[in-house]
Amino acid sequence: MKRAVSVSLGSSKRDKSVEVELLGEMVRIERIGTDGDMEKAAQLYKELDGEVDAFGVGGADLGVLIDRKWYPLYSVQPMVRFVKKTPLVDGAGIKNTLENGLAPFIDSQIGDYLKEKKVFITLGADRWGLTTSFLNAGYECVFGDLMFGLGLPFALHSARGLKTLAAIMMPIAGRLPFDWIYPTGEKQEVRDPKWERYYQWGSVIAGDCHYVKRHMPNRLEGKVIATNTTTSEDVELFRSMGVKYLVTTSPVMDGRSFGANMLEAALVAVSGKGRVLENAELKELLDQLGIQPQLQELN
Repeated sequence: MKRAVSVSLGSSKRDKSVEVELLGEMVRIERIGTDGDMEKAAQLYKELDGEVDAFGVGGADLGVLIDRKWYPLYSVQPMVRFVKKTPLVDGAGIKNTLENGLAPFIDSQIGDYLKEKKVFITLGADRWGLTTSFLNAGYECVFGDLMFGLGLPFALHSARGLKTLAAIMMPIAGRLPFDWIYPTGEKQEVRDPKWERYYQWGSVIAGDCHYVKRHMPNRLEGKVIATNTTTSEDVELFRSMGVKYLVTTSPVMDGRSFGANMLEAALVAVSGKGRVLENAELKELLDQLGIQPQLQELN
């Protein structure tokens, strides 16, 4: 049996392991949270290096790819410094393949339900495939990168604005402590309602699940949430807030959807290549498996 392990800076309360069959191969998918402890994560990588078929980097990114330009996050590098043998992925490949088809999937499934094609994307720069998917599908977009990244009450409305912001800010943000720019450990469980105007403006709210939850208001009546890495508790929270549809960009397995890094690590494991896969290779495997976003009606 193949084994893919995501070592995450996120809360250990979200840990999960499942065994699934992919391309005729059984693979054990495990998520291990370290509650924001980067050194604990580093030691887990060290202990498991060479013992598992693929690693995922959970709750963090090795960098951000924006329109073919790579911005490294230097603060994350110490966490993976001991990885020498096992292929290591952070989900960037999935974000730039599977998430490219998100908006067309939504349109094909519930296009008649959406009165207006308007989407509030929490962090557009972090998920460039998702961003371009909505832009190319003709959605009016508001990007919350300044709100969620810097706490500033300013919206961005174009890919050009995102790229300009990234060119200015990423060389700086890439050297900041990671927990300054992304919630880790118990911070992932804290919700501080903010920016309600934009949550209510969008027919669709899209982005990383932790960011979506971080500032969402108490009611999201009739909204569509497009996200990933959802637990059964997340699903019930969205249901209780009046969300109509939940779209997850990776399959729901045993009651939850795993992160992009976890799905990518699973595909690396079953490929048997012993290395990180190119985007074209990932796309081929995703097509073979028939993996696409999944839709759940909550209310």
